[in-house]
Amino acid sequence: MDHPFDPKRTALLTIDLQNDFLHPDGAYGRAGQSSEAIAALPARIAPLRDALRAAGGTHISAQFTLVPVPGGEPLIAPHLKALRPFLGKGDFAPGAWGHQLVDALAPADYTVEKVAYSAFYQTRLEYIMRALGLDTIILGGIVTNGGVASTLRDAHLRNIDTVLLKDGCAAFKPEVHDATLLSLSSLGTQMTCAEAIAMIGDAR
Repeated sequence: MDHPFDPKRTALLTIDLQNDFLHPDGAYGRAGQSSEAIAALPARIAPLRDALRAAGGTHISAQFTLVPVPGGEPLIAPHLKALRPFLGKGDFAPGAWGHQLVDALAPADYTVEKVAYSAFYQTRLEYIMRALGLDTIILGGIVTNGGVASTLRDAHLRNIDTVLLKDGCAAFKPEVHDATLLSLSSLGTQMTCAEAIAMIGDAR
């Protein structure tokens, strides 16, 4: 990191840990698109969230959003529709159960709706961070090679320090997760959730 770690200037930023992605009754679960590595993330991240909050830090949840048109069908990018043809009316709709953060991590202190991979792209995330005086992100969520990687790179461009949780993010294929961690290793600190909890404890 470029400066000493301060929990009060740090946000745990979770990416896309929503019912429609993780819950068996969500959009991906109903389509049989599930992963044990992804399902394990909320329980692993929750103790870190609690430790950071106790030290004065903040939890921000960035949540993938499909904006509904009149009638309820979603505005969906062509590449995503081709990749996930099962997505349809009501999925990832703002305010819907599927759009919400999973129970194990809810509620976040702040919620950011995002329409693309990066949590910074056309969202209020940077405004919230600047308004709160936050200059460090502890980053976890899904998928490592998608929303997590894009958000980390955008944070790097904004001179925001990052701690990427090696076991606090996941992809649908472990080899893709591992390759992405390697590709991002020059852009910030990487550690496990347990190591991040210890870092928070040392800074208090």
